Amino acid sequence: TQEYCVLTSVYLIAIIAEAMSGALAAGRRNMDLFGVAVIAFLTALGGGTVRDILLGNFPVTWTQHPSYIYMTLTGGLVTIAIARFMRHLRQLFLVLDAIGLVAFTIIGCNVALELGYEPIVMVMSGITTGIFGGIIRDIMCGRVPQVLRREIYACVSLVVAVLYLFLLRQGVDEGVTQLAAFSVGLLLRMVAIRWRVSLPVFRYSQARWG
Repeated sequence: TQEYCVLTSVYLIAIIAEAMSGALAAGRRNMDLFGVAVIAFLTALGGGTVRDILLGNFPVTWTQHPSYIYMTLTGGLVTIAIARFMRHLRQLFLVLDAIGLVAFTIIGCNVALELGYEPIVMVMSGITTGIFGGIIRDIMCGRVPQVLRREIYACVSLVVAVLYLFLLRQGVDEGVTQLAAFSVGLLLRMVAIRWRVSLPVFRYSQARWG
């Protein structure tokens, strides 16, 4: 369908954007070309891989689409070539990352939906697809995952997944449902970035609490 084609196009753009963000993270850790390629690949396709393994969805999606591999590797290499200009593109990358988060979440929900899982599993599938690439990237680069400590990110994925599945259950047209979930998710993420909206932080000190 036309709606699926649009979502797929956004998904492909998101894969490249996430691969480039992974390459930048690898560069900050002074990794070699192989390290850059690995981190770019894991950032872009790690969430979908984890999702497929958890859901028993085999073969894993990217193994059936070799073009995804070429896209992630190309994104990583292009990032190396244009790294000196990347600071000027920060705002663009924030938008692309938000688009990727929402697109990955919707697609993750769709995968679980087609496999006949319960709604809560569909939601978790969407969240896993949306955020796990970034979690793997940050762990591999030796830092606390951003999704667990900065502006609301995983919560945006949760809202998108719940809204998407709710509207589908209400019989709303697929195209309208995708557009609504996508728009709400993108708006929430942009608001969170603009005004640094985040969840309350839990601070534990043994000296304080005993």
